[in-house]
Amino acid sequence: MKATDDRAEAGAEPGAVTIAYIAESAGVSIPTVSKVLNRRGGVSDQTRARVEELISLHGYRKPVGNRSNVVELVFRELDSLWAVEVIRGVERAARKHRAVVMVSEVRGDGPPGRSIEETAGRRPNCVLAVNRLSPEEREQLTAAGVPFVIIDPLDDLPDEVPFVGSTGFRGGQAAMRHLLDLGHRRIAMISGTGQPVIVPRQSGFLAALAQDGLTHDPELLAGSPFTREGGRAAALELLALPERPTAFVTVSDPQALGVYQAAGELGLSVPRDLSVVGFDDLPIASWAEPPLTTVHQPLNEMAAAATELALALGRREEVQQGGTEIATTLTVRGSTARPKRCRSGPPSQT
Repeated sequence: MKATDDRAEAGAEPGAVTIAYIAESAGVSIPTVSKVLNRRGGVSDQTRARVEELISLHGYRKPVGNRSNVVELVFRELDSLWAVEVIRGVERAARKHRAVVMVSEVRGDGPPGRSIEETAGRRPNCVLAVNRLSPEEREQLTAAGVPFVIIDPLDDLPDEVPFVGSTGFRGGQAAMRHLLDLGHRRIAMISGTGQPVIVPRQSGFLAALAQDGLTHDPELLAGSPFTREGGRAAALELLALPERPTAFVTVSDPQALGVYQAAGELGLSVPRDLSVVGFDDLPIASWAEPPLTTVHQPLNEMAAAATELALALGRREEVQQGGTEIATTLTVRGSTARPKRCRSGPPSQT
């Protein structure tokens, strides 16, 4: 109890005690103290008793004042059409509850002060973080008594961290299955460049191949940023192979549109010479010529569900903690067709 003695000797007022100080004094994590305060499970009786004793000793109370009906939506990057879809979903759900949405951008290379610490200091009703919150950032929000939900997390999360994501593996599987059912066998994959979000999508691609007893040729795999320019560069590289692919599957719609661009530059037509499948189903997918076959990731629904959950946590309601995944679906449009060699007969077998 040395930390407690030091605090008492310092003459600190009970109101100055924070959840972080209680955690340090008890020798536990901030989420553990939060569980005790909110009467949730996952804490041993001995630990719960120790934390409760410190809470009583210091007269700690959960922060309740100075709250506004503000949902703060935190992005790492705002410069994408993907972000627009998320904002729409959050706005739709927040409007039902007469909540105000504040959008902020937290970047490691940004100016000082643009951080989760600053967000916590604003004391919004709740926080929606897109893609990730580090353990330290989660602790900062918890210490300030600000509940949070992560939308489409890129990293594995502890069981108690609430998130809303999508079934990326099944989406990838459906995309590859569609091309295989059309008769394609030489299928190029454009993946990402180290982003964790690609892992389930790419695993789904490979699982569909394995279901047909096929293995993917490593020379048909290229990585690129989630941009049209990146997709174009990767596609030009893959289309330069001695035996070019008959189809492409990508982990984002902008990459797929880059394949369109590369095909046009080489005098190839989609889908006559080349089938293309994207991922996300952003509005640009239906605007393309031909309209893009793609995996529909329910960004609006994910954002709305995350907002509902975050607002419930902000109201201190008892909700089921943990993650939720919303199903992806394949949207078939005009960018896929049977390969030329198969059009007069059944799909070829290997």
